[in-house]
Amino acid sequence: MGEILDGIRSGKLPAARKTRGDAHVVLGEECLRLNPADGTIASRVPAMRANDARKIANRAALAFAGWSRMDGADRAAILRRAAGLIGSRHDELAALMRDEIGATPAWQAFNLDQAAWQFRQAADLAESFQTEIRPDQNGQHLIFREPAGVCLGIAPWNAPLALGTRAIATALACGNAVILKASEICAGSHLAIGRILSEAGLPEGVLSIVTHAPEHAEEVVQALIAHEVVRRVNFTGSTRVGRKVAELAAVSLKRCLLELSGKAALIVLEDADLPAAADAAIYGAFLNQGQICMSTDRIIVLDAVADRFAALLTERARMLHAGPPEEGAPLGPVVSEAAAERLQTLVAEAVARGAELLCGGGNRGTFMDATLLDHVEPGTRLYSEEIFGPVLSICRAANEAEALSIANDSRYGLSAAVWSRDIARATRLARQIESGMCHINAPTLMDRPDMPVGGIKESGYGRFGGFAALDEFTELRWVAVGNGAVRQPR
Repeated sequence: MGEILDGIRSGKLPAARKTRGDAHVVLGEECLRLNPADGTIASRVPAMRANDARKIANRAALAFAGWSRMDGADRAAILRRAAGLIGSRHDELAALMRDEIGATPAWQAFNLDQAAWQFRQAADLAESFQTEIRPDQNGQHLIFREPAGVCLGIAPWNAPLALGTRAIATALACGNAVILKASEICAGSHLAIGRILSEAGLPEGVLSIVTHAPEHAEEVVQALIAHEVVRRVNFTGSTRVGRKVAELAAVSLKRCLLELSGKAALIVLEDADLPAAADAAIYGAFLNQGQICMSTDRIIVLDAVADRFAALLTERARMLHAGPPEEGAPLGPVVSEAAAERLQTLVAEAVARGAELLCGGGNRGTFMDATLLDHVEPGTRLYSEEIFGPVLSICRAANEAEALSIANDSRYGLSAAVWSRDIARATRLARQIESGMCHINAPTLMDRPDMPVGGIKESGYGRFGGFAALDEFTELRWVAVGNGAVRQPR
């Protein structure tokens, strides 16, 4: 391994194919993910191709029959054991997330807690299936929820355990066989989820995890979505890729659940608790270096309190420096140098168009300190694009109506927040914001497995979480039981 690493670093390894700014190296039938902080090897996984994916889909179809007939209480027991195993694997899973994506201890803890919660919530759903019976004068009508079949989950890299488990947990609870198409950026973490479920007693073949090199992602996804045994697809990731997934699924008339890009706005009204709102904004903007679809991208603050609120944000943001997670830095690396360079370009463009840089702004390789800009105006990419990094913009509004107009001036609609001491006023405003989720006196970043999570507009459609997710992973069937009397047509 030492020789391989030396070769990677020196560039003298002709058998290896470097990809994505040296973030990955392909060696024969293996793909190596490199640590974004220091370039060391974070994980190594099989580099599967389309034909491998098709074979896995066939095995999943065979496993579906037995798993779908298993009693819901038995499925729930396996999922609860998996939830318990998450805690016992804390150090292993935390190290994988740190090495693969640069996760800080806070983000590691969030993922571990969410993964266990996802499994527990799915277990509750597995036990909640009930046949609805509606009698009438001709007999009775039975309404069943049946497993859909083989479900494909395509999970992103930014929350390896939280979103990796979300892509599969409810589908498993409903009696489906599941294929998890792992992210090439955190494939080691996604494979660890599979090992935990196997140890918890999940029958062989019920869950399969497909890993691949970055350059083979498209062919693998196409093969899986097109396969006749795959009946449902869920995808979490960018709107650009989500649109392609939806197009592929539409060809085969397969139902899709999409949670896509966001541009979350946090509105601060003049009567808000400003210090608490500033804390929420900083948490929502900079957790995991801002690399979360529900991250706070825009602060929309009323002019009456804008100067005070900008000062509070600046005071907090200046303390958030980036460095190696193992050294205790509050921010870790962003996912790649290319990502850091894009962020720096967006900041420079906004400043050139009149925005004021309050703190941060530069990068040191993959490290970028918390960056805050004021007076960000329409017409800049910082105003309109999903940032996905440790950069927060302040937009000022003269009144509530203008604040709402700015919040809705986006093609995205995933998450939002409103801060006001007047809950009735905040609720009225929240219901006018075009987003799938909006929180009052809370961060834009909130995820609960028992709540309907998802977006509108170009942030996707369908819902993860709670009973709403049953529609995504089951088929609703009607069976009529007659009493033998047949009414003749007249």
